[in-house]
Amino acid sequence: MENILILSGQVKYTITLDPTVWIFDDRKVDLTTYFSTTSTPSNDLEEYTKSISKHWDREIIEGAVYPPTLKTEKKFEKEKVLTGSFGIPFEPFIENAEPKDNATTLIIKTTASEHEISLDRAKELILGFSEVGKPLSKDGPVHVYFGDGSNQQHPIKNVREFIIK
Repeated sequence: MENILILSGQVKYTITLDPTVWIFDDRKVDLTTYFSTTSTPSNDLEEYTKSISKHWDREIIEGAVYPPTLKTEKKFEKEKVLTGSFGIPFEPFIENAEPKDNATTLIIKTTASEHEISLDRAKELILGFSEVGKPLSKDGPVHVYFGDGSNQQHPIKNVREFIIK
């Protein structure tokens, strides 16, 4: 039960968060590369067209190349999960809780203190839940990172609860 977190307060639905199952979530991000890469808003159709064009050009020049077998891909994915450090965006959880119209701030309660941030900035948070393939049992269950990576070296640790006010 100590790994379970609650998102409550000025919300329509109180959400229970279990970081131990996020390793299976497709929304997870690799924390070793997340803050070093820049993301730009993309046009899905344009990206798809470029991707298909690149693939077509490669096949014309090199000939068809068959992808690795599913068995090989699963082995690589398993190895990545066992050795990687992962986080998950916090925004979907806020959206599912449906904050009330008067809600403006998020309070992050830890074992020793409270951190208050705006709800808009809270939507950019990344919750780190795995380090080198292991759950954050010592100072977890999650580490809270700001979306801009400004606290990447010193995330908020020992988180116990999230309250929207």
